[in-house]
Amino acid sequence: MLDIRIHSPIQYEGWDELLASTPGNTFFHTSSWARALSESYRYAPKYFAVINHGRMHALMPFMEIKSFLTGKRGVSLPFTDYCDPLLDDGMKLQDLMNPITEYGKKAGWKYIEFRLGQNLIHDSLTHNSQLLSAEAPAQAGETRSIPFLTFIGHILDLSRSEGELSSGLRDSTRRNIKKAVKEGVEVRIEHSLNAVEEFYRLNAMTRKEHGLPPQPSRFFKKIHDYIISKDLGMAVLASFKQETIAGAVYFHFDKKAVYKYGASDKKYQHLRANNLVMWEAIKWYSQNGYKSLCLGLTEPEHHGLLQFKAGWGAVEQPIRHYRYDFKKQAFISGHSKTMGIHNKLFRNMPIPILNKVGAMIYRHFA
Repeated sequence: MLDIRIHSPIQYEGWDELLASTPGNTFFHTSSWARALSESYRYAPKYFAVINHGRMHALMPFMEIKSFLTGKRGVSLPFTDYCDPLLDDGMKLQDLMNPITEYGKKAGWKYIEFRLGQNLIHDSLTHNSQLLSAEAPAQAGETRSIPFLTFIGHILDLSRSEGELSSGLRDSTRRNIKKAVKEGVEVRIEHSLNAVEEFYRLNAMTRKEHGLPPQPSRFFKKIHDYIISKDLGMAVLASFKQETIAGAVYFHFDKKAVYKYGASDKKYQHLRANNLVMWEAIKWYSQNGYKSLCLGLTEPEHHGLLQFKAGWGAVEQPIRHYRYDFKKQAFISGHSKTMGIHNKLFRNMPIPILNKVGAMIYRHFA
């Protein structure tokens, strides 16, 4: 029997050092991300792990969300593109699934949500879904499919020279970078709270354009406190005539980087500052020995963002979100939270009001 215990990486001394020696780790498994999520939204970390003799053999992280609007549930992890379990060779996801579901039942969770980026995990869930289902068990050799939401991820290999990275760019991407430089756009890499606040201003504008409330300002304050100021991330800002017009926030851990948030002032869109921001970040990470850059999760219907990400020479991969419903005792179809009639309402709100809406409701819809 595996000695599976529930830990909080916020309280576990040396968590990130332990994580750094665990294959498959990502920034999203770190204590810094756990702390930013927990303190911003009052979520409780429930990280199911097998840790013996200073080694992490298995890990499946969850945040327990308690909401009077959307119920009590476990999500791995909220506001996170993907968060695969970490498993030693020979271990199976099913070894963790039973303790997780038992805990969820006792804790009164409505459902469990998994956000996975590995096909092997998808195959494991699909093959073993009957073990969690109230339906009749599958016959020997039968593979039972389960529903999931599909998103698209992009991974860029950074272990190449700047020339090789440049040659992998789409022609239009290369032209956009040159245009931004020619027009006088300047890019700076920063770690200050002021830089994060500048990005947040742009982020509110971009979220309004998309018909969505921005994340609470306190969340970006926590990102600065626990991530960017600790050299686990950076803000990359573009300026034109001394005005900040575009920016992005990146996270990194164990020589792997993540493009997490991007924003810009639409009236300067013709300057193509977003392209220069991304290119300067790619060059910085490559020059500093990073091996990969994840360009984040994209919904299939967001064609403009997909086109932007496709221009960098990254490899496309599926990201799948699964939901196991305790009442139905089965995996069920989830739904995208970003598209709907609410978009028009939010798009017409003044930014100060939209900021307040985001501060009030964001934690309930992870």
